[in-house]
Amino acid sequence: MATFFVSRHPGALAWARRQGIVFDHYEPHLDLERVGAGDTVIGSLPINLAAMVCAQGALYKHLALTLKLEDRGRELSADELDGYEAHLVTYQVTRLD
Repeated sequence: MATFFVSRHPGALAWARRQGIVFDHYEPHLDLERVGAGDTVIGSLPINLAAMVCAQGALYKHLALTLKLEDRGRELSADELDGYEAHLVTYQVTRLD
């Protein structure tokens, strides 16, 4: 069983390390073929990828925060993520159709 931290954002990686989040693999892009049952994937995945992670028997932990409109689409630092009260939320995502 492995834990993957998935993000293309350097601030998110710095934030995770600052929080003491333990992971085996850092990936800027998720390769679903590497994820198996019992693994954990941490990141801010699109809903369809989160559902695929869960369908493979892995746990999905979402890096959650609420951004102001003007901060969307730009790189955020670890300090800014702290300011937005970033935290991990575990989800079970299921595709219904």
